[in-house]
Amino acid sequence: MPAAKRLPSRAALLTEPPRAGLDLAALVATWPVLAAARRGDGHPVLVLPGLMTGDPATLVLRTALRGLGHNVSGWSLGLNRGPTGRVVSTLRAHLERLHRTSGRRVSLVGWSLGGLYAQELARAAPGSVRGLVTLGTPVVRWAPWVRTASGIVDGATGLLAGGAAMPRPWAERGSLRVPATSVYTRADGIVPWSSCRYEVRARRENVEVRGSHLGLACNPAVLWLLADRLGMAEGTWTPFRPPFALRPFFPRGR
Repeated sequence: MPAAKRLPSRAALLTEPPRAGLDLAALVATWPVLAAARRGDGHPVLVLPGLMTGDPATLVLRTALRGLGHNVSGWSLGLNRGPTGRVVSTLRAHLERLHRTSGRRVSLVGWSLGGLYAQELARAAPGSVRGLVTLGTPVVRWAPWVRTASGIVDGATGLLAGGAAMPRPWAERGSLRVPATSVYTRADGIVPWSSCRYEVRARRENVEVRGSHLGLACNPAVLWLLADRLGMAEGTWTPFRPPFALRPFFPRGR
């Protein structure tokens, strides 16, 4: 784990939108390869968006995964303004409903702040969760940047009352007892990439991709990884290995 957690540069932040466009263009160019990715097995997958975005921001990701046979759902809660009481209670109920109606555990995919929600859901209801994948999410315990950003969100949106219903991200109450994959990019212009890496242990891994933070939901490397992780048979977790054709999208030092 790196000792320093440097904030993204101003240049990285300002170039996020055009770099996200390049990620989308790369997806179009590599779609024939992605069409051969691992197929879904029918278990439910819940996708959670980042701060101040909603289901439209994950439409490409969800559409691509559905095309590969994955049973994907959006969060259906409009704009993600933070962990309000409504968001906390509705997500927990949604998770339990998917688990109950399908009779199978649910995989969670969270982008940025959505990844923090996914972690807390997995801690709160491990019996309902099959595994989780976070995209550009600061997963490190006690990360100063996470505390600062979450405090800003609380103050800006008046979440103090509703936020009490969900453990704050930096508290991490309870252990994470499901398989977890954290995807990050060193070119992230929004979240410090070094805070997006788990301490490596059994059934946890960090996978670096090339690209932007805003483009993680349409990055071809991310979509291949998601199809691979979501398509594994339950209880047969193995570390991720990229296919030869997509190795340029995965830097070696993960």
